[in-house]
Amino acid sequence: MSKILIRGARVLGGEAQDVLIDGETVAEVGAGLSAEGAEVVEADGKVLLPGLVDLHTHLREPGREDSETVLTGTRAAASGGYTAVFAMANTFPVADTAGVVEQVWRLGKEHGYCDVQPVGAVTVGLEGQKLAELGAMHESAAGVTVFSDDGKCVHDAVIMRRALEYVKAFGGVVAQHAQEPRLTEGAQMNEGVVSAELGLGGWPAVAEESIIARDVLLAEHVGSRVHICHLSTAGSVEIVRWAKSRGIQVTAEVTPHHLLLTDELVRTYDPVYKVNPPLRTERDVMALREALADGTIDIVATDHAPHPHEDKDCEWAAAAMGMVGLETALSVVQETMVDTGLLDWAGVADRMSFKPARIGRARNHGRPVSAGEPANLTLVDTAYRGSVDPAGFASRSRNTPYEGRELPGRVTHTWLRGKATLVDGKLT
Repeated sequence: MSKILIRGARVLGGEAQDVLIDGETVAEVGAGLSAEGAEVVEADGKVLLPGLVDLHTHLREPGREDSETVLTGTRAAASGGYTAVFAMANTFPVADTAGVVEQVWRLGKEHGYCDVQPVGAVTVGLEGQKLAELGAMHESAAGVTVFSDDGKCVHDAVIMRRALEYVKAFGGVVAQHAQEPRLTEGAQMNEGVVSAELGLGGWPAVAEESIIARDVLLAEHVGSRVHICHLSTAGSVEIVRWAKSRGIQVTAEVTPHHLLLTDELVRTYDPVYKVNPPLRTERDVMALREALADGTIDIVATDHAPHPHEDKDCEWAAAAMGMVGLETALSVVQETMVDTGLLDWAGVADRMSFKPARIGRARNHGRPVSAGEPANLTLVDTAYRGSVDPAGFASRSRNTPYEGRELPGRVTHTWLRGKATLVDGKLT
């Protein structure tokens, strides 16, 4: 196995150090390291982080390979500094059986740009009527620990309670897409001043908040873990904060786009800004940033949702919801959280690697950058600034809301178990 010497890297944003990789592990961290025959990477003060972990990725395979595949999605992940992603269950067929989750897991093993951990559906066919094979998916080769009907809400309280009771037996977690369906019928964007002025159907904050309130109480009653997907409102923050103060086992994620973009962008009628949950107000954005900084929101997750050109190049009402995010996530977090002074790079490592790995029980990911640990690492040029050009994306889809926007930071290298998947910004 080869040796790699990363020279002069700021580990988690601290003082410059050298990091020696030997085979699949970090062999040594310190000043003035040398290793005969090692490949040398001059870090020049770049920030070295543990490989990022995304708890919420849509890889689309099987069934929608026109949008993304496990291969293209994991290439996008490596480009963005990720070494592990959790693949959501809304594929065709739905990942609601041991057979389908094992298929996705094996595709991840074959392609190797990052580790792929399938997320199992909570209900059969995402239909919300009957529990899926939760135990079988957990006992399968894929070892599923996270279950979600993401894209749809587990709206039936009895089904949600049963799911929480079931996963408690093996330490799993239910990741809820918090959207009361009756309150969002015909909804096209955030309900508020902008929706009223544009005449578009409003998506009220209470549709999210009411489900979160119900589910944290169910989790408390059962004594189980619940995770809130793509939390997007100031009110949701307050509910999660209250639940944590009671000792309820709740965790929550925020997407990069909800940290930066607001519903004012919908005035363009450009469907690239159509997403579920919708872009909210400036007040919500500021509340989400503060909650991520103070730990009320535990992690950043991309909700990478690729769509082919024809699903977005149409009128607003007919357009698909979702944005790609794996290749821009770290830059958006740098702009909204680091450059604003709300988080340091150690905090970014916590929210984008350590905690998502713990929530999803991702072994060998989200580990410290220290001797004896797996060499899952990402190197970031934090001084870089450049415009986003989706033509250079590794993802099969191009539905980014940041095209032409200048963002800071660029991932230059990613290592998965000591093997480079990205070198000087180019996939290996």
